[in-house]
Amino acid sequence: MEYHLKTPLEIEDIKKLNAGDIVYISGEILTARDEAHARILEMDEKQEELPFSLEGAVIYHCGPLMQQTENGWKVISAGPTTSGRMSKMTPPLLRSHGIRAIIGKGGMKGVTDALKGKCVYLAYTGGCAALAAELIKEVKAVHWLDLGMPEAVWVLSVEEFGPLIVGIDAKGKDIFSEVREKAQEKFEKQK
Repeated sequence: MEYHLKTPLEIEDIKKLNAGDIVYISGEILTARDEAHARILEMDEKQEELPFSLEGAVIYHCGPLMQQTENGWKVISAGPTTSGRMSKMTPPLLRSHGIRAIIGKGGMKGVTDALKGKCVYLAYTGGCAALAAELIKEVKAVHWLDLGMPEAVWVLSVEEFGPLIVGIDAKGKDIFSEVREKAQEKFEKQK
């Protein structure tokens, strides 16, 4: 199935998605990598308010390349980064915030239970940095530039961002782990 969703996402939006479905997102997405995840969790621990909302949010594992212009920021490149690095920080993030979708590449180990009933993982093909940049219509805001350009949180306005594949759905089906298991089985048979 193919779905065209608009942010902020509702729980009903993601519960209907199944692993393997194609999704396009319009609205706002926020980039976040290792350092941003760590700062969010640190602020949560101190009960400090974030400068952006994560309710119904879509987090994009991306370290974009931006160019500052007289009118703000221009996106040069915005391809997905490997999501596995954020796996350990994702469950506590999802316990504290109503994040509904995570976009990245390569899948995430150990997050399936944390996603159940509340969030989906959407895989975006690596190597699509120029295409992704074209689908970003505007840089709405940037937070935490002190972390550096790729690690800052960029609030991006997107239109029909995708195609994204539901890699882990909110029901617990993880196509990445299924592929790993099948590959392991084949490998064992060849020994």
